[in-house]
Formats: sequence, structure tokens, C-alpha cells
Amino acid sequence: MSDTPFGFGLPPEEPDDGDEGKKKDQQSGGGQGPANPFGFAFPGAGGSGADNPFAAMFGSMNPGDLGAAFQQLGQMLSYEGGPVNWDMAKQIARQTVSQGTADGTKDESVGPAERTAVEEAVRLADLWLDDATSLPSGAGSAVAWSRAEWVEATLPAWKELVDPVAERVGGAMGDILPEEMQAMAGPLIGMMKSMGGAMFGQQIGQAVGVLAGEVVGSTDVGLPLGPAGRAALLPLNVEAFGKDLGVAKDEVRLYLALREAAHQRLFAHVPWLRSHLFGAVEGYARGIKVDTAKLEDVVGQFDPQNPEELQQALQQGMFQPEDTPEQKAALARLETALALVEGWVDAVVHAAAKPRLSSADALRETLRRRRATGGPAEQTFATLIGLELRPRRLRDASRLWASLTDARGVDGRDALWAHPDMLPTASDLDDPDGFVHREQLDFSELDKMLGEAAGGSAEKPDLKKKDDDTE
Repeated sequence: MSDTPFGFGLPPEEPDDGDEGKKKDQQSGGGQGPANPFGFAFPGAGGSGADNPFAAMFGSMNPGDLGAAFQQLGQMLSYEGGPVNWDMAKQIARQTVSQGTADGTKDESVGPAERTAVEEAVRLADLWLDDATSLPSGAGSAVAWSRAEWVEATLPAWKELVDPVAERVGGAMGDILPEEMQAMAGPLIGMMKSMGGAMFGQQIGQAVGVLAGEVVGSTDVGLPLGPAGRAALLPLNVEAFGKDLGVAKDEVRLYLALREAAHQRLFAHVPWLRSHLFGAVEGYARGIKVDTAKLEDVVGQFDPQNPEELQQALQQGMFQPEDTPEQKAALARLETALALVEGWVDAVVHAAAKPRLSSADALRETLRRRRATGGPAEQTFATLIGLELRPRRLRDASRLWASLTDARGVDGRDALWAHPDMLPTASDLDDPDGFVHREQLDFSELDKMLGEAAGGSAEKPDLKKKDDDTE
């Protein structure tokens, strides 16, 4: 996956005549690749018939592809919805999934045996997690998804994540002209917004489709992408994940079920967490600064017959974060919260799996390396909102949660999720030992005071700090 924000093109179609068709298409400038998101050559983009725009645009296409090209162009120009054309995103994501992954693995329906195996793995994982966390089970059901089913189930969450960013960028398209000129340029602005929505839909669809070939569950990116209370695994991707590890398939499935079930517990029983994470994304979007100079240049030279120029401008990045305290705070809040979620899951799963699975250490290290080398979480956020999670934060968070378990026990550790202000901060991740051993207020006297106040007592409490005899 590309690290360029919104940097995906429409996946190529398979030629009817196999490899020969591919060769002829490449020679004729058909543009069947990311550089040409619509699957055909535009004026000035090479190919035969440069003096004839229709020949240049469609000359290399067979009649079957011609209708599809006109249909997609019509969808782009007629779209009047929000900042992202989600109908197009869904269509392209499904198309990407149907083409299979780079290793040639095609999506397939999940059979009864695989569904049963996933259900049993999640059920066993929940039993093991009972000893590792005070949070009760959050998975009301367990499901086994195909890649296409993952796309369908997670698109609502992607919409909630991406729309704020796309809204900020798309809104700039109508703001670059003076107000008195906007009425005159209304049709052009409308077309630009329609095409922008289609461009974003195209790129988001490609990103989600590629991600569907990599993820093993519904929480791989550290966010609850699927329906609440539904633990999900993708058997096809689980098998691909464990293919060369030398670990029994059942153990791989069970370890990944532990991670999925742990995420479900956290999001089910920390009610503020989801809105906190998604709100941080929205806060980040509000601070995006659009490069209006670049956008003005694109609009000034925009050729309606060559909408690919807008695609290229998006690929080059027309927006960047504002260098303001508010924007820095939004980025830090999102990055830290995601690190704390992933670190807690890593620590809790390891505590549950270590005494029971001989491969627990190897699987944990494999997942950490996967994240460090650019796993789904880092690449998805880098692609969609320009944020790349730092693996160091995840490791520090995991160590912090493990240390908290040793110092305060499972209940004391998990009690920190009661309120966002109780959680470690970004600076605490730099010094986890300092946070763990920091003096904590003893609220027992406060509880006593409240109880006595309810009973009419006027005695004042003696608030003290733990392990501090000098105060």
C-alpha cells in the first residue's frame, strides 16, 4: 500500500485475451495501472490518435471496456453526495477483493467448518482472558468473514473516519475563488466537487480492498471497524498469516482470536473510547491546511477532458497538517490513544497465552515485526489521513501496561480505563516506569467522607498519598 495520502488508482481490469492482451495494452498506452485511474488514455497522455480526442481517449479499448469507461465517467460527473462517493468506494473495494492478492490468493466463501472453528476459538479465548483482565467479555457473537464480507461490514466505520478529512480537502475546492466569482463558476465548482468525491471514493475503495487482503480480524487497525460486540476473523487471511511460521494452524487461530476478543472487551466496556478515538481523527481533520496555491494552479489549468490531473494532484498531496498547538495536540491524542489500546491488548493477550501456548512468544514477536515493518494500522492511517503510527509507542505502551499489572494488579491496571484523564500521556510513554511508580492518591478516605456525609456526619477526611510519610 502506498504511504501517499489518498494515493491509489483504480485497480486494473484483466484483459480478455490474457497475457497477450496485457502486452498490447501496455504498448498502446492503455494505462491499465495506478497512473491512469480510469483505465483509458486521456488527451496528451500518449497513445494513438492524439489529434482526435475520442481516439486518444478510447482508441485502445475494446467495445466491452468502452461502456464501462463511459459509465464510470458518468458516475464521476453526476455524483452530488458528500465528500466521498461511497457507492464507488464500495464497488472498487469489491472489485479489488475479487482480483485477489499479490500472491494470487482469491477470495472465497467461508465454509461451515471454518465458521465453527472461529466460534470455538473465540469462545476459548474469552475463557482465557477472564484470568488476564477484569473487563468482562465484549463479544456477544463470533463470525468468520470472507474478504468481501469484511469490506461490507467495515465501510460504515471507514466513512466515519475518512469523511472529516475528505470534507476539509473537498471544501477547499469551492473556496479558492473570490466570493463574487463563485456564482459565475458554479458549474465548474460543482463538477470539481463531484469529481473530487469520485476520486476520493476511488482511492478509499482501493485502500480498503487491499487492506481486506491483509487483515485477520475486525480490529487490526486498533479501531472497532465492525459491528459492536461481534468478534470476527478472516479464515483465509489467518491461514496466509500463519503459512510460513511453523506454528500449528489451530494455535495461530487461537492467538489471533485472543487479540480480537481482547479488543472487543476494551471497546465494549470503555464507553468513551470509541468516540475519543474517532473524535481525535475529526480534530486532526479540522487542522488540515490545504495547499491553496497548488489547488489554484490545478484548477486554473484543469482540462475537463483530463480529470486524471486532479488525481495526480491528490497523489502529490495538496494538504498537510497545520503546525499549530491544536493540531499537534490532536495528532498526539490520537497516536497515544491508539498506542495505549494496542499496548494493552498486547500485554493482556501475552499474559493469557504465555502459560498455555508454546508458540505465544513467537506469535507475539511476529505480530510486533509485522507492525514495525508497516502493518495494516500504520499503512492505513498513513494512506487515509497522513498519520503513521510509530511502533516504538506501541512497545512502550505494552511495557507500561505489563509494569502496571505487576505493581497494581489486574484490577488496578484496568481501572485506569475508567476515564480518559486517568490514562498515561505521551510523556508517560517516554517514562513508563515513572508513571507506574508515581504516587497515587488514596481515595479510601474520600469514599469514607462521602458515606459519612450521607449519614449526617461532619467529620473531615484525612486525604493521604500512598507510600508518602512526609506529607
